[in-house]
Amino acid sequence: MSEFLQQLVNGVTWGSVYALIALGYTMVYGILRLINFAHGDIYMLGAFVGLYASRFLNAGAEPSPGKALVVLLASMVVCAFIGVLIERFAYKPVRKSSRLAALITAIGVSLLLENGGVLVFGADPKFFPQLVVSHPVELGAGVTVSNQQLIVLVVSLVLMLLLRLLVRHTRVGKAMQAVSHNHMAASLMGISVDRIISFTFMIGSALAAAAGVLVALQSPKIEPYMGIMPGLKAFVAAVLGGIGNVPGAVVGGLVMGVAEVLVTGYVSPTYRDAIAFVLLIFILLVRPAGIFGKAVTEKV
Repeated sequence: MSEFLQQLVNGVTWGSVYALIALGYTMVYGILRLINFAHGDIYMLGAFVGLYASRFLNAGAEPSPGKALVVLLASMVVCAFIGVLIERFAYKPVRKSSRLAALITAIGVSLLLENGGVLVFGADPKFFPQLVVSHPVELGAGVTVSNQQLIVLVVSLVLMLLLRLLVRHTRVGKAMQAVSHNHMAASLMGISVDRIISFTFMIGSALAAAAGVLVALQSPKIEPYMGIMPGLKAFVAAVLGGIGNVPGAVVGGLVMGVAEVLVTGYVSPTYRDAIAFVLLIFILLVRPAGIFGKAVTEKV
C-alpha cells in the first residue's frame, strides 16, 4: 500500500507540471480555436532562461529559495514577452485565414524555436544548477518525497489557483471569457480582442516557462528538443480534460501524470511515453469532447 501511495504522490507531482503546460494549450484554443504546437518549445525556453538567470545570480554556487524564486519569475516574464511576440508576428497575420494555415504556422513556429535553440544554446545538453538543495521529507504511511517535489507541487498549485482567481474574479478574466464565447460580441461590448488574445498568450507562456524551471529543478539536464514530448503529452492532457476547459486541463494533466508514473512503476518504463497516446485514443473513442468538454454541433 505504501508503494502505491508513493507512486500516487509522484504521479500527482509530475502531473501538476503537465497541467501547467496544458493550461496554455487550452487557453489559446479557447480564445482562438488554435492548437499552439509551439507551446512545448516555450517550456524549453523557460528552462534555458532559468539557466542563464541562475548563472547571472550565481544561484548554483549559493542556492537559496529567494534566488530560486527570482529565477522562476525572470523566466516567466521573459517567456511571457516571447509569447506575445509570437502571437503578434506569427499568429495574428493568419488569424482570419483557414485553420489549416494557422496549424501549419504553429508547426513552423515550433520548428523555428527548436532549431533556433540549437543555434543559440548549442545541441549538447546543459546542466541546470541545483537552485534548492535536495533533502527527503517524510509524509507518513511510508511515503517519502524530496523537498524539490514539494516545491514543484506547491508552486504549480499556487499558479493554478492564481489563474483561477484571474479568470473568475477580475475584469480581464471576464473579458477573456467573453472573447472565448464570441469575438464580435465582445468587440461590440468595448473589449479589445487583440489585447485579450495577447494577454492570453502572455499568461500561457509564463505558465509553460514556470513548468520548464520546475522540471529542470528535478531533472537538471536541459536541451533544445526537451519540449517536444512534454508538449505532446500536455496537449493530450488538454484533450483528455476537454480542450478549451481550464479545470479540465488541470484534471487531464493530473490523470496523465499519475497514469505515466503507475505504468512506469508497475508495468515497464518502456511504455511510459506510450500511455499518453493510449489515453488519447481511448478518450477520442469514448468521449471525443474530453472529460469536461461539451459536444458542439457544427452546421455546414
